[in-house]
Amino acid sequence: QAQLVESGGGSVQAGGSLNVSCAASAYSWYCLAWFRQAPGKEREGVARIDSGGITVYADSVKGRFTISKDNYEKILRLQMRSLKPEDTGMYYCAAAWDCGLNPLSRSTYAYWGQGTQVTVSS
Repeated sequence: QAQLVESGGGSVQAGGSLNVSCAASAYSWYCLAWFRQAPGKEREGVARIDSGGITVYADSVKGRFTISKDNYEKILRLQMRSLKPEDTGMYYCAAAWDCGLNPLSRSTYAYWGQGTQVTVSS
């Protein structure tokens, strides 16, 4: 059964950095992504990486966040720099067999982790 388990996250002051990771199961996912959800808001796509290593980022995180993956260890990572209070939320990793036409759309992904909390204070 497909399994995604996030780790990392935590609390940091604005301007700081945090990393989150996601351990994937033995499947070779074609499309892996990070989403986040702030209290009272919709879950939004943050970044995506496909099997060829092509990345897509939400405008709000471009230049600050970096998505990467280790195919051997089956780890998906998100490095976050210059964090802002609006980056606060639960961060989820997601996987799909096909990236589809909307790489940062929630509907593209069938498999989800349980999430890890990121809190940025001002």
